[in-house]
Amino acid sequence: MQNMPVIETQELTKQFDDSIAVDRVNLTVNAGEIYGLIGPNGAGKTTLIRMLATAEEPTAGTIAICDRPLSLDRPDPEIQRQLGFLPDDFPLYDDLNVVDYLEYFSQLYYLEEPALTQRINEVLELVSLENKRASLISTLSRGMKQRLSLARTIIYRPTLLLLDEPVSGLDPIARVEYRETIKTLQRQGMTIFISSHILSDLEDFCTSIGIMERGRLVESSQLQALYDRDRDDREIIIAALASVENLQLAVEASSLVTNCQILPTTKSRKAAKISIGFTGTDEEAAQLLRSLIEQGLPITEFSPVRENLEEIFLKLGYRKTA
Repeated sequence: MQNMPVIETQELTKQFDDSIAVDRVNLTVNAGEIYGLIGPNGAGKTTLIRMLATAEEPTAGTIAICDRPLSLDRPDPEIQRQLGFLPDDFPLYDDLNVVDYLEYFSQLYYLEEPALTQRINEVLELVSLENKRASLISTLSRGMKQRLSLARTIIYRPTLLLLDEPVSGLDPIARVEYRETIKTLQRQGMTIFISSHILSDLEDFCTSIGIMERGRLVESSQLQALYDRDRDDREIIIAALASVENLQLAVEASSLVTNCQILPTTKSRKAAKISIGFTGTDEEAAQLLRSLIEQGLPITEFSPVRENLEEIFLKLGYRKTA
């Protein structure tokens, strides 16, 4: 099941008059993934999500959801049951309270008692709104409204959850809570496709990343593969309770070390901290650490430096536009 595609597109294209919003996108998202879509404003992220959610008709190309071809001229109830779509501007009904709102949407999806009440209790617990059951929606904070919108979207247990900028405008604490909810939904078996401008949030929980630019999907890969790319000369920070000269001599004995830079330290004169360029594998890095310890150097830090998602995005964006 894990390798079964939940989303598949072929040459998916959307054109508005003379403007191409989505340009020949080929995309595969497998079951159980959290796929993060990033890109600048106007890159086509929202249009792509809306087509996947059947809210926008493609100009050309094909979409399959859970191995079922999507045809907008012939609505497919089975596909509709698989999809949960939360746009960035989903309206709420301020004059309803939280439970009434969820009951209304539960009935639209044909949930009946006792399953209806049980499911409402489950989603309220999931989004941490149990104590707001009787509160009017108009009295909720922005973060609570975002969580309630998510509860409404998952009330009928969709297979695929499509989220367009769900954490936009939330404070840091609310974003952390939202991220934890997304992780829980993945553990429950849901596949999640999410766009966001806040790259640090996606880095925290995504398994795969897609980068859009000018309507094109210029990158699509597992997050770890992006981290591992261009590691021919990666940086490692090493600290030891030893003289910097001894530490330098020890690391420069390795043919895999390309450069060595002394870093400032606030410890005693016997403390040393350096940054090295290293061309080896993870196993060879472990061998270097073992060698330093065997030489009697008291190593206090050995930390490969990994680029964050924002740095990767800027680097790849530069390459694509250069």
